[in-house]
Amino acid sequence: MTKEIKTIIKEMKRQVGSTTATVQHEDPFHVLIATVLSQRTRDENTEKAAKSLFKKYNTPKKLAVAKTNDIEKLIKPSGFYKVKAQRIKKISKILLEKYGGKVPRDVESLLKLPGIGRKTANCVLVYAFGTPSIPVDTHVHRISNRLGLVQTKTPAQTEAELIRAVPKKYWLIINELMVKFGQRVCKPRKPRCDICKLKKMCRYYHNTLEHHRGF
Repeated sequence: MTKEIKTIIKEMKRQVGSTTATVQHEDPFHVLIATVLSQRTRDENTEKAAKSLFKKYNTPKKLAVAKTNDIEKLIKPSGFYKVKAQRIKKISKILLEKYGGKVPRDVESLLKLPGIGRKTANCVLVYAFGTPSIPVDTHVHRISNRLGLVQTKTPAQTEAELIRAVPKKYWLIINELMVKFGQRVCKPRKPRCDICKLKKMCRYYHNTLEHHRGF
């Protein structure tokens, strides 16, 4: 399995380029809020909402005292903006009251924040603090199953299986690689198998090929 994973990492890098997770740590608060905005929406919508929000309110202190309807207007492109605005405001207040305005660096504390699940917590660890973790979003869950690295039904199961299967030295880059790969090659609908360098070892591709041969 380790050899197979090395091949997957190598080929994904060739197709999507290098990753920034191991060398570039972003503002922890911005990472945390951006991942809240990313829930149940497209990446481009997340970027648009985050850019508008941070242009006006870029610290926990500013967001904690901001009017909820002002936050809603700024993050509307992300969808479910009413719920997200309330969560963002609550998170900001908690960070000020419990953590001195700083984002905690451990999963347990992060998971206690409103609306924060394992994916969000792991994203903060990887992209803000450079702590080896495996954030499992829809791209990672889909691609891991398509390639046959795991056979799981939920992101939580996928995370557990990947932690067992993937050497720790790859944990920091696997999310970013699979997200880019999922956006450009292994798309949710109409995956671009024609240009994929991993199709020879892909369970999804071979199952699809066998299905078409049967007709």
